[in-house]
Amino acid sequence: MPHLDSKLPSVGTTIFTVMSRLAEQTGALNLGQGFPDFEPPAAFAESLQRHVRAGKNQYAPMAGVPRLKQRIAEKLARDYGAVLDAEANITVTDGATEGLFDTITAVVRPGDEVIVFDPCYDSYEPAVLLQGGRVIHLPLSAEYRIDWQRLKDAIGARTRLIVLNFPNNPSGAVLEPGDLAELHRLLDATGVFVLSDEVYEHIVYDGREHQSLLRHAGLRERSFVVGSFGKAFHTTGWKVGWVAAPAQLTAELRKVHQFVTFSTSTAAQHAFADLLETHPHLLRELPAFYQEKRDRFARLLAPSRLRLLPVAGTYFQLADYSELSSDPDLEFARRLAVEVGVAVIPVSPFYEKQPEQRIVRFCFAKNDSTLEHAAARLCELTSLK
Repeated sequence: MPHLDSKLPSVGTTIFTVMSRLAEQTGALNLGQGFPDFEPPAAFAESLQRHVRAGKNQYAPMAGVPRLKQRIAEKLARDYGAVLDAEANITVTDGATEGLFDTITAVVRPGDEVIVFDPCYDSYEPAVLLQGGRVIHLPLSAEYRIDWQRLKDAIGARTRLIVLNFPNNPSGAVLEPGDLAELHRLLDATGVFVLSDEVYEHIVYDGREHQSLLRHAGLRERSFVVGSFGKAFHTTGWKVGWVAAPAQLTAELRKVHQFVTFSTSTAAQHAFADLLETHPHLLRELPAFYQEKRDRFARLLAPSRLRLLPVAGTYFQLADYSELSSDPDLEFARRLAVEVGVAVIPVSPFYEKQPEQRIVRFCFAKNDSTLEHAAARLCELTSLK
């Protein structure tokens, strides 16, 4: 049998798969992987069934169903003032993950440097390495904000792409209005592109507005902005995302997209277009819906020995477990699932070099009963040493 040298020798199974498998094996309540345990809007299922029965079961157009692309363009204009051409600027992908991979594949050449910020979602670096690129990890501050001087110092002749993820997974941090101007100031005289992972764009709290790169005309010219219906409509299993980019960049993205998946589920695209047309209020209601869950989960955990960190966006809650254990986060997470019956995500896989900390990530996109049962188990925990 011939030997196959791995292109990703240091990459194993993702931590999300590992912890979800452990939750299944142990029967633990899964507050780890970021998916809801409740159903999507009833209108989505009804629309999906209607389009399947109507024969929307063959290949969709490669770049996406036209009416869905148009609804996305209208949404982005309404939310961020970005006037985009649906045909030239919007591409529908098999979830945000494919959009991220397509973008990196289209942009990065061997020897190029790509800057990411730790804690960093785990799909970025493997995609860069597969293209022969090099990843430069910059740590966010203790408050999970960008260190602009550090970014300026890191940008060099080989810098090809900067990857942003705000609202940030796992920290829940968000960009502030002044951040867009600062980023533009740093990049204005460069040839650096930006990939902005904005899948949690509608999940921001306490009256904040999501600072999409599409808000800034100067940044739009060099940016690929990635979004997802999975997070917005509680439909992660349907894997429908999109990428917005200038026409020239979109053309290069689609050259990759057509050979990765070619097209995305046809009936699902029509169903999401229906939701955007007939139920636009669902997106407007999303911040309040998840803010109530965030605050409820925090109240439930108040008697525990966990110290909760601030959450400005996403449906994730970071918690410091130092008062419960001195174990590294991977071991603590394993024991929490096995011995306590609650599955979480350790944050060390989000770092190249993890700082000295004891932090895990909870997902609160769960039914109230799930959160209540999990919190009750956690509040009973006095030590896990």
